[in-house]
Amino acid sequence: MTTILSLASLTALGYAAWYLILCAVSPWGRCRRCHGRRYHRTAIGTRRDCRRCDGTGRRVRIGRRLAEYVRTEYRAGHQ
Repeated sequence: MTTILSLASLTALGYAAWYLILCAVSPWGRCRRCHGRRYHRTAIGTRRDCRRCDGTGRRVRIGRRLAEYVRTEYRAGHQ
């Protein structure tokens, strides 16, 4: 039982480390609304620029936002 728990915790830690490295190397991901296409279809079938990503097709990853928040709070506390 201990082996299974340690394997599960190592897997979770490995995934978290991989995600932090990914956020550091590539902070941008595809927009979830338009799937990186820069537009989405309206109800009548016409194309419009995506409002969520402003037509860029990219968004900032959640891990990068979290890292920026922690860094600014740390810097604000040490001034």
